[in-house]
Amino acid sequence: MDQTKIARINALAKKAKTEGLTEAELAERDALRKEYMEAVRVNLRAQLDNTFLVDEQGNKHPLPRRDKKGGIHT
Repeated sequence: MDQTKIARINALAKKAKTEGLTEAELAERDALRKEYMEAVRVNLRAQLDNTFLVDEQGNKHPLPRRDKKGGIHT
């Protein structure tokens, strides 16, 4: 997500607090928030995919993945 979209999210948030938003602005804000949250999730997943645990012998192991219910994927 680029800085212009983040600036637009912030502008809409400020306007919502002071004046209120039109229906079109509410829809735009919701779409931008959804896009922002997806970008955060993708970045976090990429960071976790490149994180390793090191055991006592110095062997690196990737973090195990968990499903939505808390179970571990191998």
